[in-house]
Amino acid sequence: MIWSALDKFAVQAGQLVIGIILARLLMPEDFGLIGMLSIFLAISQSFIDSGMGSGLIQKKERSDLDFSTVFVFNLAVSIIFYLLLFIAAPLIALFYETPGLVTLTRVLGLNIIINALAIVQRSKLVIHIDFKTIAKVNVISVFSSGAIAVYFAFTGWGVWALVFQNLIRSLISVALFWVFTHWKPSLIFSTESFKRLFGFGSKLLISGLYAQGFNEIYNVMIGKVYSAADLGYYTRSKQFAEISSGTVTAVVQQVTYPILASLQDDKERLVSVFSRLLRMTSFLIFPAMTLLALMADPLVMLFLTAKWAPAIVLLQWLCFARLVTPISSINMNILNAVGRSDLFLKVDLSKAPIVIAALLITIPMGVKAIVIGSVVTSALSFIINTYMPGKLFGYGTLKQVKEMIPVIIATCVMALSVYLAMNIFPSHWLKIVTGLITALATYLPVSYLLKIEELQELKRVIRKIATGKL
Repeated sequence: MIWSALDKFAVQAGQLVIGIILARLLMPEDFGLIGMLSIFLAISQSFIDSGMGSGLIQKKERSDLDFSTVFVFNLAVSIIFYLLLFIAAPLIALFYETPGLVTLTRVLGLNIIINALAIVQRSKLVIHIDFKTIAKVNVISVFSSGAIAVYFAFTGWGVWALVFQNLIRSLISVALFWVFTHWKPSLIFSTESFKRLFGFGSKLLISGLYAQGFNEIYNVMIGKVYSAADLGYYTRSKQFAEISSGTVTAVVQQVTYPILASLQDDKERLVSVFSRLLRMTSFLIFPAMTLLALMADPLVMLFLTAKWAPAIVLLQWLCFARLVTPISSINMNILNAVGRSDLFLKVDLSKAPIVIAALLITIPMGVKAIVIGSVVTSALSFIINTYMPGKLFGYGTLKQVKEMIPVIIATCVMALSVYLAMNIFPSHWLKIVTGLITALATYLPVSYLLKIEELQELKRVIRKIATGKL
């Protein structure tokens, strides 16, 4: 968990700095153009993985034949989907009424094939819970590609700087995964192995397609109904909201799955670890997202400049929309860990009517209304996601919320203190510094008074890092 957290936070810190620089050099429209293509790339990537990477992790015994089968399948499907995307590029451009998307789609689509080359290698590292190596790969690729993107943006390449950033990051990641895993495919395909892995992974494929589709449909609708600039404001706001929430979600998804899968035969320990993960996640994410929402105005105005001012209110609402996302992720992960991808799929599909209804109601009202609608759907999705763990393990919505109440109280006290303290100063810098100091000076002592156990666990982790015993 610690190595994965260091990985994600280092990557997000790098992306934050790089994103700020690129946002100052480029225009909102440039980010909007990339946002228009995100759904096509995300859905194609879901088909490539097909949940078979997760199938390898969940399976108790894997052979080299299993790994080679997944590699061959991923590569073949990635080529097919790239060709489909290549052919469909003019139609995508016509849909958005943006001719320049034809070339962008065909070049950025190469990412589909590139990423397919390392899915097995990455899965092998996850199986061995070697998140230290994964961290090295991610950090190197993010900072290298980011530096190159900044160069291209500075020299006037516009949106192509973002395209090159994506392609170069994928190329470096694939190369490093091949070097560090020392595994080479034998290009053998076993029908029997495929059936076993796809039997588990097919449910995750459908669920992944659904999740990616509904996650990216906001980009599609905003890009179609509104301008590229409006989509740019939304995508930048979403990225900054996910600096905290997305990072924690990625950590818990990556780490909890193999850990919970290894405990699938020991229900008591499984529930114990599950409970600890939920409490620690809420202890970190609730104050972080609340603080980001409170500081959105000075952060955007200071670092992104006034041209990004319309993104402030979107960022504030997105922070609350992402508040329970990591908690929901753990609840869904435990279903896969015990081999119930069928329940995972059913739970995911049951949320579709809520998302569709929210979009139909809010699309005519503007981008802000769309984002507020996502706050409501996020809260309802949390209730749905916690239903199955309650039914299977006796640890459902009410018990989870009850254990998070001390964290909620501490977060509310912190939020009130930060709000009052920040309003004293007119300077953006002073608002940010005051907000951070006040947050630490209130949240940690209140957590101590409320006897929140995760505070002590966090202290132990910090001591390990400080003494080099990590």
